Amino acid sequence: MVLLRRELGDVLREKRTGQGRTLREVSASASVSLGYLSEVERGEKEASSELLASICKALELPLGQMLSDVADRVMLAEAAQDPVTAMLADGLAKPIDPRLLKRNQNLATSSL
Repeated sequence: MVLLRRELGDVLREKRTGQGRTLREVSASASVSLGYLSEVERGEKEASSELLASICKALELPLGQMLSDVADRVMLAEAAQDPVTAMLADGLAKPIDPRLLKRNQNLATSSL
């Protein structure tokens, strides 16, 4: 199962380490305890929207960009769990038109 809090924590950690900053620096700037920020980054705690906004501000990361990055990671994680979704994401398969599916179901039942 894909957990939003884990993907969110990974994005925050990647942004922080990409900036070469420590947990201590970001926690002080965001006014959040070092331990709590660490738990958020490890995906162990669900952060409130206010806390996320504070962390993003400390990282100079727009909240919308962080959410977009998290959404991208969730889609990739879901695709990795489902072969059909993975093929769709890779462009190897096309979605089935529901009208064709319904028509094929009708044909199958009418021939019985």
